Amino acid sequence: MAKFNDSVAVADRSDEAVRGGVHAEAASGPSPGANGTRHEPPRSSGSLHDRAIGDILREVGKLKAEQVDEVLAHQRSHGVRFGESAIALGYASSDDVLFALAQQFHYPYAPQEQANACPELVALNRPFSHQAEAFRAIRSQLIMRMAAPPATGATGATLRRALAVVSPDTGDGKTFFSANLAVALAQLGERTLLVDADLRGPRLHEVFGMPNNAGLSGILSGRSEAQVIQQVAAVPSLYVLPVGVTPPNPLELVERPAFGLLMRELLARFDHVVVDTPAAIYGADSYVIAARCGAALVVARRHASRIGALRELSAVLSESPARLVGVVLNEF
Repeated sequence: MAKFNDSVAVADRSDEAVRGGVHAEAASGPSPGANGTRHEPPRSSGSLHDRAIGDILREVGKLKAEQVDEVLAHQRSHGVRFGESAIALGYASSDDVLFALAQQFHYPYAPQEQANACPELVALNRPFSHQAEAFRAIRSQLIMRMAAPPATGATGATLRRALAVVSPDTGDGKTFFSANLAVALAQLGERTLLVDADLRGPRLHEVFGMPNNAGLSGILSGRSEAQVIQQVAAVPSLYVLPVGVTPPNPLELVERPAFGLLMRELLARFDHVVVDTPAAIYGADSYVIAARCGAALVVARRHASRIGALRELSAVLSESPARLVGVVLNEF
């Protein structure tokens, strides 16, 4: 169960590449074109209407042409959906039909082998489950809360903020929440970057099964490193910036002006930036990161997080430049 302020949603953790290059303090995500527009991730050339479920299943080798005809005949005679007919005849499984539906509506969906490799990504592995629906509900609330009006007397676009996900202690589900929220945002088709700023105990590279040879620590240390922003293969709109080498001075690195400059650069290149942070029990890292991001979301674990620690964390964030957009209570 995840409670987001007054709204309740389930975030059950029971199942706990095109690449950009970053050099020094500047990041390169999807590059702008000559006219200043950004290149979008590649999309299917087919429309929803010219890619029927039968065609999709036949293209991936799940159905033969004659089986498609049999399913269509069964569908007409029984007045049911194509997928239901395919399952009834034993030609396709429920997972096959869900995969075809995801392809038909251009909705990222992980095949079973990827789901086994990344079991914590419920929003990707089981996008039609109640857990994934909970993340979509929280996503909708966050998008509304993150849309801040311009400052008093200012005109033009609304202020853009990155979202720092913070928690009082280890084991609160902060990394699990950050990863699935980023997947849910990317499933809208908007460029989403997930930054691992937990320089004390990074884990996002493990969640997504990607290399961690270079990343945020190298950028903040002034090293020129290429290919540090990695695209998630199953979600074309999702990118991850891992930590890289775990540094001996994490707080000093995020306090440097380079981190604030990097956040501004990333916000100019991505539609959403979600930042995972160390637990507050380790020190001031999460407060500093939240201030640089501009917005913070607190994640707590039911029957584990202490009320006093939550109040202290929320109070410190409320007095910082970061906008506290809410508190999520996880049950798992």
